[in-house]
Amino acid sequence: MPIPERSPRRIAVDILSRIETKGEFAEPLLDAVLSGSALDDIHDRRLLTEIVYGSLRMRGRLDWIIGRHLRGSPASLKPDVRNILRTALYQIHFLDRIPDYAVVDEAVGLSKALDPARSKLVNGLLRNALRHRDRMDFPEEAKDPARHLSVVHSHPLWLVRRWIGLIGFARTEALCRANNEVPPCTFRVNRLRARRDEVILRLRRDGFDAEACLFSPDGVFLKGGAGSLRESEDFCRGNIQIQDEASQLVALLVHPEPGERILDLCAGAGGKTTHLAEIMGNQGQIIAVDTVPGRLECLRDVARRLGIGIVTTVQGDAASAPKAAFRGAFDRVLVDAPCSGLGTLRRNPEIKWRLRPGACKRLAALQKTILMQAALCLRAGGTLVYSTCTLMPEENEEVIGDFLAGHGMFGSTPPPATIDGTLVDGEGFLRTSPVRGEMDGFFGAVLKKDR
Repeated sequence: MPIPERSPRRIAVDILSRIETKGEFAEPLLDAVLSGSALDDIHDRRLLTEIVYGSLRMRGRLDWIIGRHLRGSPASLKPDVRNILRTALYQIHFLDRIPDYAVVDEAVGLSKALDPARSKLVNGLLRNALRHRDRMDFPEEAKDPARHLSVVHSHPLWLVRRWIGLIGFARTEALCRANNEVPPCTFRVNRLRARRDEVILRLRRDGFDAEACLFSPDGVFLKGGAGSLRESEDFCRGNIQIQDEASQLVALLVHPEPGERILDLCAGAGGKTTHLAEIMGNQGQIIAVDTVPGRLECLRDVARRLGIGIVTTVQGDAASAPKAAFRGAFDRVLVDAPCSGLGTLRRNPEIKWRLRPGACKRLAALQKTILMQAALCLRAGGTLVYSTCTLMPEENEEVIGDFLAGHGMFGSTPPPATIDGTLVDGEGFLRTSPVRGEMDGFFGAVLKKDR
């Protein structure tokens, strides 16, 4: 049967193929579709989002199923064909609202439109997979624990082996499970314009199931999805900003005071930058540095919407020597370092399929360089905060240990009282995890400059 251009399954295959071949990310690709007119029906929009993220999260398991019914490797197939099979198998194994025959028929129709020569393969493989759906024969846990977790919970084998070596089998299994869960929509309330309890009441009045976050005094999460949050009165008025709770804790870790001079050296799109400004009561100065002009433009747009006027953006490379005017000029410096992102796999599942063994060590070299340059910008007695959204020690505590070994004027200090003590480990580092508290996995360290 002909497949319409606006079919959510066809759009899903296109998005997944772009992610795989061009290194793009799911969130902006989906946002572009959902903010346009390609899909008007709310059920189609939800189905598209479910298929894209679900197929990404479970890609390893889906490819294992494909491999069991294919002569050869899934890697031998063209991306569109692979993703037709992945999306169909995801619907067959993880969704129950669509009849199996309809899934197969549409997958075959898609293959006829995108790669006609492979339509018989798609039809035959899916029908064979349906016949064997209840006899999966996954790798046995007792014989090969790492491969079992890798296939069943859909994570790269090298990463599973590494985590088992670091935290053991049971905790690795819990982490893999958590990474495959759908994260809640979380946002913070803008202290400059609103109170959290009032925002929660308004959102509940408008049909949202809103609850206060446990660890961030500004945080709110929505049960049951975000719906039309971006069209809500509070979003349009700049009362709220979408941000994971763990990410919100970074500004609390910096603990800025009104009137201080702050440097945000890897500012990105400004989620943490604007949170710092809100905590400061919009009093003082924040210099936000990033290499990408588009991210700085986004930061400026967010600051305007939130009513923030103390942020100045500067395009620059955080790994380069700071300009003379920056040296020793700041009360506090935040390095939210570029990292592997392995603490955010619930939100960015494509990351786990892109990273390769050794990537974390290569990133650590950059992180150490940035941290050294950041130290030059801090005044005596100032505070330097290092944070990442990864769980890997070579990007976290090992970077801090290396830095402290070469910078005797700095010392590690416990997080401020704004951070719940249950999130602080024995070394005084902030650690969050997807396994606990509906948060991404973040690391944070507070360093004090004595002289």
